[in-house]
Amino acid sequence: MLISPAYAQVAGGAAQQGGFASFLGLAPLFLVFIVFYFLMIRPQQRRMKALQNAVASVKKGDSVVTAGGVVGKVTKVEDAFVEVEIAANTRIRVVKATLAEVNPLGGKPAND
Repeated sequence: MLISPAYAQVAGGAAQQGGFASFLGLAPLFLVFIVFYFLMIRPQQRRMKALQNAVASVKKGDSVVTAGGVVGKVTKVEDAFVEVEIAANTRIRVVKATLAEVNPLGGKPAND
């Protein structure tokens, strides 16, 4: 063979370091994950839970926004569907799960 294989050797000091040194190497990774959890994951879970509760308790007269951006007023509520009035005498049926925002009764009306 023209090229002989090269084998890596472990340095004497690095081979004898224990588990504590490897833990110190992983500590920043754990710290980043903990910060990420408290700043990103938990608030998102709270928002999703609040939205699910609002969608489950939607009732006639509530103002809603769908995921597609359609804004209207709820006129009829069924198990899986909601009838939304988007203009005078214009009603559409949307799936409850596609509601992105629910504003309860008593919201400020638009300036028509």
